[in-house]
Amino acid sequence: MQSQGESSPEALLRVAELLSGFTPRWALCGGWAVDAWLGRKTREHADVDVAVLEEDQLALFKYMAEGWNLVGHDDSVADDSEEPWQGRTLLLPAHIHARRQDQPDLEFHLNEQRSGSWTFCRQPAIAMPLRKCIRQSPWGLPAVVPEVILYYKALPPGWRGVRPDLRPHDQTDFESLLAVLGTRRRAWISHAISQIDPGHSWLTQLS
Repeated sequence: MQSQGESSPEALLRVAELLSGFTPRWALCGGWAVDAWLGRKTREHADVDVAVLEEDQLALFKYMAEGWNLVGHDDSVADDSEEPWQGRTLLLPAHIHARRQDQPDLEFHLNEQRSGSWTFCRQPAIAMPLRKCIRQSPWGLPAVVPEVILYYKALPPGWRGVRPDLRPHDQTDFESLLAVLGTRRRAWISHAISQIDPGHSWLTQLS
């Protein structure tokens, strides 16, 4: 899947420069990843979402500790907490807010890896080989592949069996990517969503 369009925005160039020395695997995810695959900015973004592996969270803490305000969130921390993250092990589902005055706001999302596959859900087992989950986007930055982006937008981390209301920007992102998804990607995301929520509203449009 390749698209041509605008050059990479300044905010993403700064993120790429910031993470150029971070050796563990990372990739754009969320709304900016949608834009990276489309090769154009489709909407405004409050921050830049970055996917990293759960096992690399200590490396991330050490890399970002100097000069950044880090706030880690898991089930033991309230969503509105501003308590600084001091490097304790965060348990999935978890994410880390990173803020610094002279840089874009970042949100790092921790993801599970088992035996070389990115694991999205254990029961039923939904996974994808890591080598297929992250690709180089048309903007030249690593990005989570479109079907994985949409899986998380349809069923966000922390899903507990009750379908959340779709946020307007997630619906917008779905419609933006749907137009360029090939048959194979549509089949994967349709199967993955149906295993968790067979009544999800996106399934009809994906068929």
